[in-house]
Amino acid sequence: MTLTALGIVIGISGAAASSRALVTLLFGVTRLDLLAYLGVIALLGGVSIIACAVPAWRAAQVDPSLTLRTE
Repeated sequence: MTLTALGIVIGISGAAASSRALVTLLFGVTRLDLLAYLGVIALLGGVSIIACAVPAWRAAQVDPSLTLRTE
């Protein structure tokens, strides 16, 4: 999740900096639209949480003694 937070910070700052050049391509959205930025942060944060939680949950379901016996 640390990498996700770092990516969000870098991405938001890059998007805010590059939005001046892309202002002609934005239709119905202002250059620094807070709702759009928060929506992207929520979406990517949610995907990242799921990507971290699913493998951890699956690993927690494995019986350690059974795993050690097979090796």
